[in-house]
Amino acid sequence: MNTQASALRFFFTITLGRADLAHQLARTHYPRKLPRVLAAEQVARLIEAAPGPGLKYKSALSIAYGAGLRGGEAVMLRVGDIDSKRMLIRVEMGKGRKDRYAMLSPQLLSLLRAWWLQCRSRGWLFPGQDPLRPITVRQLNRVCHMAAEAAGLGSWVTPHTLRHSFATHLLETDIDVRVIQVLLGHAKLDTTARYTHVATNVLRTVMSPLERLALPQEGPPA
Repeated sequence: MNTQASALRFFFTITLGRADLAHQLARTHYPRKLPRVLAAEQVARLIEAAPGPGLKYKSALSIAYGAGLRGGEAVMLRVGDIDSKRMLIRVEMGKGRKDRYAMLSPQLLSLLRAWWLQCRSRGWLFPGQDPLRPITVRQLNRVCHMAAEAAGLGSWVTPHTLRHSFATHLLETDIDVRVIQVLLGHAKLDTTARYTHVATNVLRTVMSPLERLALPQEGPPA
């Protein structure tokens, strides 16, 4: 019997009949890092630095930020998913294979219309070199890194950074965290609530309970 098989046998032997131990092992939690976000001014610089020709990549990065989409959701959009009447974006088969609607702002709609007038696509919103296929997530990541470098931002910036920034900036403008949860397509509220840890504008407006105490004012030392 090899070493790996022996280790597995030992593991199952000591855990057999120990449901409490198995439960503890299943509930092991690993530390989760806070998301890194861009300031609004940095997002604008990134989008403006998107490589050309045309508006394809500027539009793709804009939709990742403006609608809070994952990279995989952005590249899989079709022209018909843009609902200009209801100002919504239909996201099909997002994470967890669930459909949802994302927000469509007037400025984003204007940019997408300008892009469509350039590409005239009848299928994918962001077609690849083969118009029958969309651009890939890897390609969108590469473009984002190029734009970040051109804008003087860090190499850590990815399309998902724009999604993190979208959620944080909404929270900083007093949008309810439960609304942000729906827009992001999060199954659990605690996933969305972690953005409260990076929404610095919100933290600065919270009054400390110490301020509500009627403490005697201390004068300067004699």
